[in-house]
Order: sequence, then C-alpha cells, then structure tokens
Amino acid sequence: MSLWSSWQIWAVLSALFAALTAIFAKIGIENVNSDFATFIRTIVILVTLAFILLATGQFQSPGTISGRTYFFLLLSGLATGASWICYFRALKIGQAAQVAPIDKLSVVLVALFGVAFLGERLSAPNWFGVALIAVGAVLVAYR
Repeated sequence: MSLWSSWQIWAVLSALFAALTAIFAKIGIENVNSDFATFIRTIVILVTLAFILLATGQFQSPGTISGRTYFFLLLSGLATGASWICYFRALKIGQAAQVAPIDKLSVVLVALFGVAFLGERLSAPNWFGVALIAVGAVLVAYR
C-alpha cells in the first residue's frame, strides 16, 4: 500500500489545510464582506477541482450518476455552503483561535450522526475521545 492510499495521510493533510484556511481566511476577509469572500473561495475551489479532474482524466459523465447520488451530493453541497458562510462570518467577527475549535465540534457531531444515521459503532475509548474533543474545543475557544 502506498503512502498516498492511506486515509490517515489524507486526514492529516485535511487538518493541515483546514488550519491554513482559518489563518488565510482571517487575513483575507479583513477588508471584504464575508459572503463575498466565500464566493471568491468557492470560485477558486471550482476552478482548481475542474483542473484536477481534467488533468487526471477523472471527469465523469453526469449521466452515469444515480439520482440518489445527485440528491445527497446536493444536500452535501448545501451543507458545505452553509458551513462556509457561517465560518467566514464567525471569522470576520471573532478570533481564528476561537472560531476554529468551535467549528471542529463538527467532529463530535459526525460521531453522533454516524451512530444515529449510518449505524456506525464507537467503542468506549472512542466515546471518551469524542468527549475530550468536545471539552477541548470549548476550552480552547474560552476567553
């Protein structure tokens, strides 16, 4: 198995880029409306992903995707957009070191939703970790 086929590597990279997102966004929204900043960010992501799909030959015919898949990707896209709008508004008002930990309470919610809606199971140590994340996020954000 190559290094790049490990979910752990991609998850760590995601955390790294999410951290950079908070720092760059906090600086970038200094003199612009947070919703317009989200719009610019979305265009950058769209262009970047289109380039990656074309460059790697991974572009897929829209007709090969099921209606169910489209529906859940639509819901995911709406949730992502709502998350980004809320995140950028929070960054505009608050400090990055406070906003980002509260945003990461999504980890706790994913655990709860995964159990409730996807039938996933967490062990006692997993639940302890979820509780630590929740407490840690609140403590880091506390002023």
